[in-house]
Amino acid sequence: MSEDRILKREPVFQGRVIDVAMETVELPNGRRVELEVIRHPGGSAVVALDEQERVCLLRQFRHAGDGWLWELPAGKIDPGEEPMNTARRELEEEAGVRAADWRDLGRMHSSPGVLTEVIHLWLARGLELLGHDHGPDELIEIHWLPLNQALDWCADGTVTDAKTLVGLYRTSALLKSALELIAEDPGC
Repeated sequence: MSEDRILKREPVFQGRVIDVAMETVELPNGRRVELEVIRHPGGSAVVALDEQERVCLLRQFRHAGDGWLWELPAGKIDPGEEPMNTARRELEEEAGVRAADWRDLGRMHSSPGVLTEVIHLWLARGLELLGHDHGPDELIEIHWLPLNQALDWCADGTVTDAKTLVGLYRTSALLKSALELIAEDPGC
């Protein structure tokens, strides 16, 4: 977000995770508008894929989501923390997994009309199972599903969480691209 476009900022609420304000900004076309903006530090989400092409999905109770949701291991970036370190930490805490191989799957904006949150997506392989450390405010079940089943759940609406949809679809496209390269050049 370009801070130089903010002409006036009136704080409305400061919480543990979010900061809400009314911001008067100048758009690139010169028009001035007043916007409600929710600032969030961002997060990281991990597609943990094992040797059997199973993906770790968490079935997590989300009050704001009105019940149980299927999600990738993910969490908020702490102050001064790099997104990669957030991904490593959250994979260990929520799923009880450590990964040796990491691949950047890019970023996604959750709801850019009002929210500054950017989620960094990662593919993790070379997995080692550990114990998990769920926080007192987390109600989480850990599940390992075939990637194809998880993708079917994305298509049929079972998975509704945006970061999970994007992460799984990007992983599928990456794996498909790698298989096509191998098919074209079997000597790889």
